[in-house]
This record gives sequence, structure tokens and C-alpha cells, in this order.
Amino acid sequence: MAEPEDVDVAALRREYRLATLAEATAARDPLVQFGRWMNEAVAARVAEPNAMVLSTVGLDGVPSARNVLLKGVDGRGFAFYTNRGSRKARELAQRPVAALLFPWVEIQRQVEVAGPVHDVPDDEADAYFATRPRDSQVGAWASRQSSPLTDRDELEDAAAAVRARFEGLAIPRPPFWGGFRVVALRVEFWQGRPGRLHDRLRYRRSSEADPWLRERLAP
Repeated sequence: MAEPEDVDVAALRREYRLATLAEATAARDPLVQFGRWMNEAVAARVAEPNAMVLSTVGLDGVPSARNVLLKGVDGRGFAFYTNRGSRKARELAQRPVAALLFPWVEIQRQVEVAGPVHDVPDDEADAYFATRPRDSQVGAWASRQSSPLTDRDELEDAAAAVRARFEGLAIPRPPFWGGFRVVALRVEFWQGRPGRLHDRLRYRRSSEADPWLRERLAP
């Protein structure tokens, strides 16, 4: 069998020419700007536009990252949901601060959000859980997220048991499943530009009179 040829990753290169990001047209409020870019990502048919890389840090000081899905954004922050026994939930309980990254590669953009993390209230988590497809509700009950499994059958058997338990019934939110909200203290918008001279606008929480300080960063 022929061995696959090695890819020269150093030679992979693309010029970014799709758009610009200027102070004159960017919103003064980063949440307004985020809404604009999210709408444009959806219109451009970016795959999973609400997918974001969530970065957390454990007590050992080692960071970890994974993709999660944004399920709500407003003036309070950026919300997502997970099993509270998962690694990310345990790390957030230990160190309630996180960073998010929206990697909209197809449109040569990314957005970074960072700040403290708070729990989503139970009533909001209940309301969101009720909107999930039934199979996703079953999965939330069946998976002991981040725990070792003997094999795939163990997970499938757990899901089958949950389906049997709630057959003909509405599936409630598991008590070990809930939401987190990242409060934006820093939001950075990155637009790819030719020659790696990218546009970067960073927003930081400021004073009550002018809640957001906006500054351009060198690429």
C-alpha cells in the first residue's frame, strides 16, 4: 500500500481580500458589531456559524479548548450549555473565567471574547432544554460527559435506557446539565487582509460614561 505523501504545511498560504474593518464603519458597541458579523456569517453559509472555541484553565494551570455552540447572546454575555460534570464545567467551577473564539475561516474573520463566567439561571436552562431535539435530550441524560467508557455499546445502552424511562413523556432537563454565560470584558474583531496586514479592532470595558474603549491593534 502506498504511503500518503506528506503535506508541506509551511507552503499552505492564502491571501485575504474579502473585506476590510475600519473604525468609521464599525459599531461603537461590540455586541452590535458581533450581531452584524454573525448575520453576515449566516448569509455566507459559514458551516456552524455559532460554533466557538471555548478555552478554560484548570487549577493545574494547563489550558484546554474545545468547540461548543453559542445558544444565546445579549447584553449579559454569551451563553452555552453543557453537562456540569464535564471537564469544561469543572474547570469553570474552579476558575470562572474563559475565552471564546469564533473561527469564521470561510469569510476570513474571527472574533475573540473574554471575561468572567456565570451560571445561566435554571429557568432559562429549562426553557432552552425544552427546545432541543428529543435525541439531544436523551443524549444529555445518557452521557456522563468526559468520563471514560468501556466501549461504544455502553453509551448506546445508556441512551436506550433513557428512551425507555421517558417513553411517552416529556424529557425534563437533567439536574446535572445547565448553562454558562461568558460576560464580555474584551471583544476583538479580526479581518484578514493582504500581505498579513490584518485589521484588528479590540473593545474593552471602560467607564459608565463611555462603556467601551475601542483601539486598533497591529497585526
